[in-house]
Amino acid sequence: MWATSVSFYCTILISKSKAAACSDWIIIDIPQVNGVTKPLRKSLNDSLEADVRDFLVNEAELHTYDDLTKVNPVTPATVLKCLQARYSAKVFYTHAGCTLVALNPFQPIPHLYSLDVMREYHSAPQPQEFKPHIFIVAEEAYRNVQGQVEPMNQSLVVSGESGAGKTWTSRCLMKYYATVASSSQRCQDTAEKIERRVLDSNPLMEAFGNACTLRNNNSSRFGKYIQLQLNSSQLLVGASVQTYLLEKTRVAFQAPNERNFHIFYQVQDETTCISEDSLPETVEAMMNLGIDEGRQTQIFKILAALLQLGNVDFILASEEAQPCDLHEQSKGFLQNTADLLQVSVEELQSSLSVRTLRAGKQELVKPCSQSECGVRRDCLAKAVYARMSAENTSWCNFIGLLDVYGFECFLLNSLEQLCINYANEKLQQHFVAHYLKAQQEEYVAEGLQWSFIQYQDNQRCLDLIESSPCSIFSLLNEECRLNRAWDAQKFCVRLQKDLSENPKISWDRFSSEPHFIVAHYAGSVSYQIQGMMDKNQDPVPPELIRLLRNSHDSLLHSLFADAEQESEGARGHSKALTVVSKFKNSLESLMKILYSTTPHYTRCIKPNPDCRPLTFRQEEVIAQLEACGIVETINISAAGFPVRIPYGSFLQRYGLIGGERREKKPEAIEQTVLGSAVEMIPSFVPEDLRHMVHCGRTKVFLTHCLLEKLEEQRNRVRSQKAFCIQCCWSRYQHRQRSRRTQAAARIQAGVRSWRVRREIQSWRRAASIIQTRWRCWRVWRDALAEAELDDAEDFVESSLFPNLKESSSVLVSSLQEPVTVRAWPVGLAMASAPLIRVSLSPSCLQRVTSMMASLKIPQRSSQYRVETNQFEQGVASIRAQPRVSGVMFVLADDTSRNINALFPSALH
Repeated sequence: MWATSVSFYCTILISKSKAAACSDWIIIDIPQVNGVTKPLRKSLNDSLEADVRDFLVNEAELHTYDDLTKVNPVTPATVLKCLQARYSAKVFYTHAGCTLVALNPFQPIPHLYSLDVMREYHSAPQPQEFKPHIFIVAEEAYRNVQGQVEPMNQSLVVSGESGAGKTWTSRCLMKYYATVASSSQRCQDTAEKIERRVLDSNPLMEAFGNACTLRNNNSSRFGKYIQLQLNSSQLLVGASVQTYLLEKTRVAFQAPNERNFHIFYQVQDETTCISEDSLPETVEAMMNLGIDEGRQTQIFKILAALLQLGNVDFILASEEAQPCDLHEQSKGFLQNTADLLQVSVEELQSSLSVRTLRAGKQELVKPCSQSECGVRRDCLAKAVYARMSAENTSWCNFIGLLDVYGFECFLLNSLEQLCINYANEKLQQHFVAHYLKAQQEEYVAEGLQWSFIQYQDNQRCLDLIESSPCSIFSLLNEECRLNRAWDAQKFCVRLQKDLSENPKISWDRFSSEPHFIVAHYAGSVSYQIQGMMDKNQDPVPPELIRLLRNSHDSLLHSLFADAEQESEGARGHSKALTVVSKFKNSLESLMKILYSTTPHYTRCIKPNPDCRPLTFRQEEVIAQLEACGIVETINISAAGFPVRIPYGSFLQRYGLIGGERREKKPEAIEQTVLGSAVEMIPSFVPEDLRHMVHCGRTKVFLTHCLLEKLEEQRNRVRSQKAFCIQCCWSRYQHRQRSRRTQAAARIQAGVRSWRVRREIQSWRRAASIIQTRWRCWRVWRDALAEAELDDAEDFVESSLFPNLKESSSVLVSSLQEPVTVRAWPVGLAMASAPLIRVSLSPSCLQRVTSMMASLKIPQRSSQYRVETNQFEQGVASIRAQPRVSGVMFVLADDTSRNINALFPSALH
């Protein structure tokens, strides 16, 4: 059978020819000596090597260069040493201009990709200020989608050779987007489901599309473009995976010491040291992707059928005109295959050993040769596997992630390696066209005096492979359409005749095998011609299509329900598509998507060919750096002006350095104002740094170094302005506090004045009341005195004497003479007498009590008493003491003192 267990490691030493570096010479004129002028030639390499030695002296600081554009000078040696120092310090990501270089550590580093690290990069205001990481590339693409009014599709291109870590990098990117783009609480369940499906698609795709090769245990044998769909709120709402360029020939053939796809080993449940041979993980991924147990059973039956089919062999028939017979040991395998595919075993055998030819309206049956039976068997297996691995998807706004197999060069290379390396050539051209070439052309369009840096343009190599009408692909397709016996030697001669003018193709004269050598951007690869036409035709006979469409298995029937075109193509009614034609069409559709998006590049580097942890082989790394054009990229980024800012945006951000105020938006600045302001831009920059800035026609071109200095100067000016604002604000606050203090003092003074005024007014009202009562009392006293003078005798002799007691007319009498008190408003207190006898009428007593209450004099019964003497001493008349203007009543000593203290001047 095809899927066999083999050893997985094999070291191949490939000698790569390196072009000798051309020495650049300059001629320096020196003064004449003895009338003879002697030019002095000095090699630039001498000074360059000196600079390199000076740079490499401080090896302890090499790991601190997180951006290779800061390396000075930029040479393969300095770049290599910096990467090696960072790799030894366990730093695996480094910026290289517009790309990110990722070195494979070949060991798990969980803390480098934890959820906390994801949140840190996602929430950072400027992720570029953090250490280089794959999450910076992911976040930049995510924010580019967010920052666009009409979202621009983004593509993350992960490239590198087999084993460089592209698949792991793709996993990290998918995990990052599934985490940061599904954090909405509104649709948390939907987001979690999408996240789980996105992550679970990885093990499933790797099981069906990855295999163990000489270079890597988990080498991708197909390209996948993962589409992560975002809504207007940049939340993950869907995902789909488009597969490209599946190496389906691996189903029927593997190179020595290589394996088939992982899924075949998983269904056999073989115990190996390969972590990818985990069937439970694949089954769990299928369940999370919505593939139920019934459909899983169908898939595993088809895979088992392909394994059984691989053991079917044919032998020559006993008679020449009869179809080939089955090998005795293959009959059981064929029966098992038919049972698993749910087709008739007789029909299956007939489809593999007999072909139908159509001549007009008639059909002729012709037995197949032994080799043709093997080809048809392999064709059936590849067709079924390819259909089962394909998926049709629809496209919308998205962030795309491209993970495709890297450049390959083995001891024996055939059509598969030619297609793979052709795909890498197209991706390299996309990088060159997007960055290296486009950036330098923009310099010219903007009027910069730019000396072009030479970079490796692979257009000639692409013309050799794919151009029309004469290329390797076109000649190979033409041989297939002629439908004649294949002669590898004749095809090699034709290639030499038609393509010898292209410098990218050559031949080894000492090799006896028909071959051709293509000089790819990553190195020269020799391709074996033998067997190319059979692999390129890859026909699907109509008998096989009919067999699969008649299967009782619903999955197999649905996969081939629309296979009419291929069936007709095999019959010759339409132009059959060859393998290279399908490959080219698929690749062109992929490139069309890439050119319609904003790309972000990540270059994965394989530090050693043996996949050993933390092992750095300089010769291995330098070959990859040269192949993917890293050094040229760094040179252009370092020597050129990678920062390009439109004038309006530049003036709005840095105009304050020159005292210019730009409150308008960049697009609202008038052209007249803009033109005058552009002339002032060089004044913003110190004289020793003006060579780092160039004013183009519409943009200002800067280096990263100058941009950092402008940012520092801008921050310094903003700090000064902020300090002035703080001073003005502090002064304003001080003035406000002073004004508030003064206002509070005025309010307090006003309140105190109001309270005093209110108290004085209350005193005046009290005095007025006392005066009124006093006058009323005097009037009443005078009236009473006059009444006594007229009726005194009548009161004594009256028979109503007892009633007089009840009327309580008071006669002033005591054991001692009453003290005369003359005072206003109160003449009731005695300063010299300890005891006061007062004779009052009841109504008078009531008024005196009211007056004492108004004066706040204590009125306790122990302090005064009333004594009547009308009936003990006789009736006393007020006329006996006409000068007394007061009344007499008995007061205690303390009450007398209180009145004296209150009104000392009133007592006489």
